[in-house]
Amino acid sequence: MSTAIAETAADRPAVAVQPLAITAVGVATPAGLGLEALGRALAEGLAGHAEEVPGEETPPPRPVRTVPDLRTAELIGRKGVRHLDRTTQLGLVACRLALDSQPGPMGERTGVVLGTSMGSIRSSSEYSMETLRQERPYLVNPSLFPNTVMNCAAGQLAIRHGLQGVNATLAGGHLAGVQALRYARNALRQGHADRLLVGGVEEFSAQAAWGWHRSGALEPEAPVGEGAAVLVVEPQTAASAAGRVALARVLACETGFAPCDGLAEGLAAVVGAALRRSGKDPADVTTVSLGSTGRTGLERVEERAVELALGGALPAQVVRVKETVGECFSADGVLQIAAVLGLWQREGRTHGGTAVVTSLSGDGLVGCAVLDTADPLG
Repeated sequence: MSTAIAETAADRPAVAVQPLAITAVGVATPAGLGLEALGRALAEGLAGHAEEVPGEETPPPRPVRTVPDLRTAELIGRKGVRHLDRTTQLGLVACRLALDSQPGPMGERTGVVLGTSMGSIRSSSEYSMETLRQERPYLVNPSLFPNTVMNCAAGQLAIRHGLQGVNATLAGGHLAGVQALRYARNALRQGHADRLLVGGVEEFSAQAAWGWHRSGALEPEAPVGEGAAVLVVEPQTAASAAGRVALARVLACETGFAPCDGLAEGLAAVVGAALRRSGKDPADVTTVSLGSTGRTGLERVEERAVELALGGALPAQVVRVKETVGECFSADGVLQIAAVLGLWQREGRTHGGTAVVTSLSGDGLVGCAVLDTADPLG
């Protein structure tokens, strides 16, 4: 059955789409703030910051990776920061870093597309516990409620940075990053926005860490992490006309479904379709950014899928961002892209690079994005 799915995907016509230019990136990871810090940590094989985020709940006995020195008030201002959950703060900081590296105003038709799992798991859990701890449910602190809403972070990004375009939150779990990028591509193609901030964010919380720990979905020594990454994307033609130099281009973004016993074949088929849509051959791929590092039973499946899609072997550059930042769930996909860009920037690579960024989940969702270093101004 998995073979039939792979063949169907391979036979499907791949219509080329207008490439998107990534003109700015903002990241907040356990490696530190900024793309340079992430690129350095990956190049040198450094583990990210390992210190638990304070909270009421005690986390499980397993490694953690958390963002150090999150100077939210310093970066975005003190007003209203006290009531923001960590998910929203991470998103705001990554957004601010991206905007600060982008000269000139963003424009009224700039929007936000954010990938998530269910928003802030910690906020939802703590709010639910308050309804049980307090004498009456109506005595729950109302300031806690906004943080429990899934699109809280995306709304705050728009409000605080004056972004009046499309505002969307996609709950896609491990596929959230790829899905957010695909949604952004379609929104731009249909004229719903001029530019979009595409991001993924996941906070560390004891509640989520216990979920990973009890489920057995992570290898025993795999750390649970957190992070946020935001990409400023726009059509390549618009970036070129405005004189904005791209860090990279998004050539394709594909998702699909495969049976649990055919994940490798299903992901390989999606990668093949994305390469065809990009006008790339498997031999052109210089880099792969993997998303299943440390996940029980899936790490080797992902590697095998890439080998199938690329003719039998992984490319020379294999990026495993989770070795630095830990398991970041819905932030994985955008962090994988940021990891590629951070390494390419550190290498000074401005041409000749093509990357495949892969994602999959144990329930059958598969996806990938294809990037290259071609300068749209060249």
